[in-house]
Amino acid sequence: MAGFFCLNRKRVGNMENVWLTSALWIGLALLSSLISIRVAISVALIEIVVGVVAGNTVGLSLNPWVNYLAGVGAILLTFLAGAEIDPAVIKKHFWPSMTIGVMGFFAPFFGVLFYTHYVSDWPWPQAQIAAISLSTTSVAVVYAVMVETGFNRTEIGKIILAACFINDLGTVLALGVLFANYNVWLILFAIATGLVMWLLPKFGPWFFRKVGNRISEPEIKFILLILFLLGGLSNIAKSEAVLPAYLIGMVMAPFFLKERVLAQRMRVMVFTLLTPFYFLKAGSLVKYGTVISAAGLIAVLLGIKMLTKGVGIWPLTRIFHFEKREGTYTTLMMSTGLTFGSISALFGLTNGIINQDQYTVLVTAVIASAVVPTLIAQKWFQPELKTEQEEENA
Repeated sequence: MAGFFCLNRKRVGNMENVWLTSALWIGLALLSSLISIRVAISVALIEIVVGVVAGNTVGLSLNPWVNYLAGVGAILLTFLAGAEIDPAVIKKHFWPSMTIGVMGFFAPFFGVLFYTHYVSDWPWPQAQIAAISLSTTSVAVVYAVMVETGFNRTEIGKIILAACFINDLGTVLALGVLFANYNVWLILFAIATGLVMWLLPKFGPWFFRKVGNRISEPEIKFILLILFLLGGLSNIAKSEAVLPAYLIGMVMAPFFLKERVLAQRMRVMVFTLLTPFYFLKAGSLVKYGTVISAAGLIAVLLGIKMLTKGVGIWPLTRIFHFEKREGTYTTLMMSTGLTFGSISALFGLTNGIINQDQYTVLVTAVIASAVVPTLIAQKWFQPELKTEQEEENA
């Protein structure tokens, strides 16, 4: 095994042996799948943990193509999560989804903001980045868990996904309001995204009927084209490509909820090849040395996020008549964080708002929030799953 990892680092001429590198990453993804099956825990979480171990032992090279695949995985996973938001469920459960999502953002935002500024003495801009990074829920983790457990087909799962959307929308808006570059590109990006959101539900289904059911998958290529174009505009505007992906998925949800075969084909592609790179990469960013030296602060930030989410969300689940187990499960799933949290931290580092040590602390706390509450939720508080057929027969 050690020999293989050494071979992986050898280069042919001036080029890396891309196939051995690929074998290493896919081998870790396969190992994660086997462990996930054995311990009955979401493969997304296992991939994060395996990424942590591999990144600190054998070393995972984050080459441009690895970063690209991980980025595409995040975009498509976010799109698919948005496509699972059933407008009928949101309309039916508007107030639970809205209030849980809003509280899921504001409670940890102010908790982390006040602690990092007044206790840890971080300046306001740095404290704001910390608060935004830890105010999120993880669309990637929650959606992966919902799909793997089958809860994406239940009302409780759809309510959680809708609340995640509201929560993360607050995160993105906060990052934009506090730190965005207000320029013509941002206006162009907003106009283009709004225009596509208005036209796509009308043009998309017509286009899919004309070209659908072909082995070349023109429907999926069309969706990729839209997501990549908006992602490019968001990058120019110094925003993030996952934001338009979520919004486009949301407006296309009515179509994808009817076209389950197309959604399944996309899901297979994403979960087989792309998301393993995203989750393994997220874990590989955690470094043992920094974690050990800043373990206390990381634990405190994780605790503040989970505590404030719990204090803010759990009483709401009782007000809206969730069963106790469902309420606890919802609260824990809303306490997760990964995609937007790591994006916000990286935004702070890239723009010189936080330093490398603060970035590492925040990313580690964010990744821990993807693992800890989800493990607790799946192991001890996962509600009983009823399939659609069982619900019809009940």
